[in-house]
Amino acid sequence: MQYKRIAIDTAKSVFTVHAIDAADKVVLRRNIRRGDLVKFFEKTEATEVVLEACAASHYWGRTLMGLGHRVRLLPPHYIKPFVRRHKTDRNDAEAICTAASVPDIPSVPIKSAQQQADAMILSVRSLLIRQRTQVVNAVRGHAAEFGTIIAKGIHHVSALLEQLEQDPTIPASARTMFEYLGKQIEQLDAQMAALNTDLAERHKNNPLSQLLETIPGVGRINALTLALRVDPRAFKDGRHFASWLGLTPRQHSSGGKAKMGGISRAGNEEMRQLLVVGAMSVIAGATRSGVTKSPWLKKLLERKPRKLAACALANKMARIAWAMMTTGETFRVAQPKAV
Repeated sequence: MQYKRIAIDTAKSVFTVHAIDAADKVVLRRNIRRGDLVKFFEKTEATEVVLEACAASHYWGRTLMGLGHRVRLLPPHYIKPFVRRHKTDRNDAEAICTAASVPDIPSVPIKSAQQQADAMILSVRSLLIRQRTQVVNAVRGHAAEFGTIIAKGIHHVSALLEQLEQDPTIPASARTMFEYLGKQIEQLDAQMAALNTDLAERHKNNPLSQLLETIPGVGRINALTLALRVDPRAFKDGRHFASWLGLTPRQHSSGGKAKMGGISRAGNEEMRQLLVVGAMSVIAGATRSGVTKSPWLKKLLERKPRKLAACALANKMARIAWAMMTTGETFRVAQPKAV
């Protein structure tokens, strides 16, 4: 049978398939086990297949495209409004199919296996940072149980561990556990150092990453993250990219009156955080020296709080990054207008 569109709600072991015919009538609703999905589509005539964009959906997109099907990945937040009544696997699959019928809903580009492999180093580094933070917090928490407190900062942890090791009032069993946690921190530090060396080498060999690093506030990690994880062709302009990052204001307008709130935070959280942190570093440098090359930033800091200014600057950095990725031009400092 020829299907007009097949929507798949993916899961770990059982996928839900929802298919419609040329008259938009539902002709198939069934669950298919993971191992049988490829067999099902091998027997199905080439058609449009729609999935919700997630990490695993790129693999299925490549697999189904290899079988001759036309595959689209849709952003999850565009699918959610189409879920009717209760959230079930069948309702989710139907919502994916319905959302795909809306002509102006954008699709997520399907990543190649190499693109996903190149970006893995960024995810692994973030994981190691979180794990080290957890272990350091555990050391501080347990040390506080024995009345030992030290200043904040990762560079103070080694001194804290030495102090705990030499403290005769702490039971031997506790000192053994502190030693174990210290070795965990050393191991994580060594792994992160190796990853940072690898990242530096990849940044050196990536022309786009080096180009993006010239933007004030965009360091090596930020630049490589943008270069490896962003396809500028997926966005129609810089504002679209900034919106995808969640850096544009949330809007609540009615009756012809526009009400703008804080940033939407609707996009990629990690990249948004990197850009905001980079913007804060630019503002901190301008505040310490009292000099900034950007008249726009200077006027903004005079009338707005620093954190709000950081979000606005991060928005501007995102737009600049998109323009540079699209055109290949180098960063140019805005010249003040002649009076």
